[in-house]
Amino acid sequence: MLHNRISRLAAATAGGALLMAAAACGGSDGTTTTEASAGASSAPAASQIKVGLAYDIGGRGDGSFNDAAAAGLDKAESELKVQKKELEATAGETDAQKEERLRLLASGGYNPVIAVGFAYSGSVAKVAKEFPDVKFAIVDDDAAKGDNITNLMFAEEQGSFLVGVAAALKSEKGNVGFVGGVDVPLIHKFEAGFEAGAKAVKPDIKIQSKYLTQPPDFGGFGDPAKGKTAAQGMYDAGADVVYQAAGGSGAGVFEAAKAAKAMAIGVDSDQAALPAYADFKDVIITSMIKKVDVAVFDFLKNYTTGAVKSGPSVYDLKAGGVDYSTTGGKIDDIKSKIDEYKQKIINGEITVPTS
Repeated sequence: MLHNRISRLAAATAGGALLMAAAACGGSDGTTTTEASAGASSAPAASQIKVGLAYDIGGRGDGSFNDAAAAGLDKAESELKVQKKELEATAGETDAQKEERLRLLASGGYNPVIAVGFAYSGSVAKVAKEFPDVKFAIVDDDAAKGDNITNLMFAEEQGSFLVGVAAALKSEKGNVGFVGGVDVPLIHKFEAGFEAGAKAVKPDIKIQSKYLTQPPDFGGFGDPAKGKTAAQGMYDAGADVVYQAAGGSGAGVFEAAKAAKAMAIGVDSDQAALPAYADFKDVIITSMIKKVDVAVFDFLKNYTTGAVKSGPSVYDLKAGGVDYSTTGGKIDDIKSKIDEYKQKIINGEITVPTS
């Protein structure tokens, strides 16, 4: 099953791609820490709400970013009784194709419309102007602006700091690694936080870093073979823990960790708990959880009450938007130390860098 999933991801991104970068569980009202002002609409009847969601490449079943968004949508369907339509990106598509996907939803009576991933930025900005009465949300992008656009953002650097602390505390060699899918500012946040967390514990720790592809090639988010090669190089060079923020390529990092009898750290979802990664649960010591599902559900709940606002809503540690996982018990012995750093970030005693 994992092989089929990896093959699908690799094939999907072979011709060039968008973003897959990825969350966990939960959902609560009012978890945002910042929201720009904009006109809140009157609340429609929940049973009449038709939600359109445009996934990035991989769609449902990616075990990462898209699945997290899907979880939030499913919760809204169950608890808020909304209707839904889901569309998925294809490899190598143009901005015009992304725009047409969003137009198809908006013109089909779907309101609100949610786009998953920063690759939709320009498309959301353009199509939202064409449909001023439709509310749009975009995950991981604050460049798309408009009176009817909500930007669902996360403090990835804060969650990454915590798994950096875990990596440093667990590393016996004082040597850890970071594998980024694509060399873009969003993934720099993961790297910067991880490095800061590791060095907070061991200032002289060695940190190896590798990005799988450079823009405009986004295939690094769906190439497990590249992820495996990069991680193998790090383990061979002395690393005993590697953190990946690489979408579907992360499966390759886990394969390398298992072969090296080393440790790995997952991203976005609690990956050790996912059936797709069951073969690797013994090497995944923790994951940086990014709760895209919480943000999606909150946006839809706000829509049902007429409380949607435009501009950025930022989900950080304090808001419960990012965190770390403890599945498998592999970091139970250091959890209290990680939580000390977590509280310092929440209290403002530690400011985590983003680049």
